[in-house]
Amino acid sequence: MSRRDSPNAVERRLRRIAGRHGLNLLKPQKLDAQIERHGGYMLRDEETAKIVFGDKEYRFSADIDEIEAYLAALDAAGKA
Repeated sequence: MSRRDSPNAVERRLRRIAGRHGLNLLKPQKLDAQIERHGGYMLRDEETAKIVFGDKEYRFSADIDEIEAYLAALDAAGKA
C-alpha cells in the first residue's frame, strides 16, 4: 500500500472533497462493536449541522468506501 492510499491519506482527501460541498466528515470519538463491524463515518452539513449521510440505522453507519461513493456522486451531479 502506498502512502497515498493509506487510511489517513484517504480520510484527508475525503475531508477536502467534503469541504468543497459544505460538508464535514465525522468520526466517532468512541467506537462501539456495531461501528467497528461496519461504518465509522458520517457527513454533516456545515451550516445546519444536520447529518446528511451515515446515520441510516445507527450513527456513524457509513464506511469510508460509502463516503467516497457519496462524494463522487455529488461531484458528478455538480458537473452535469
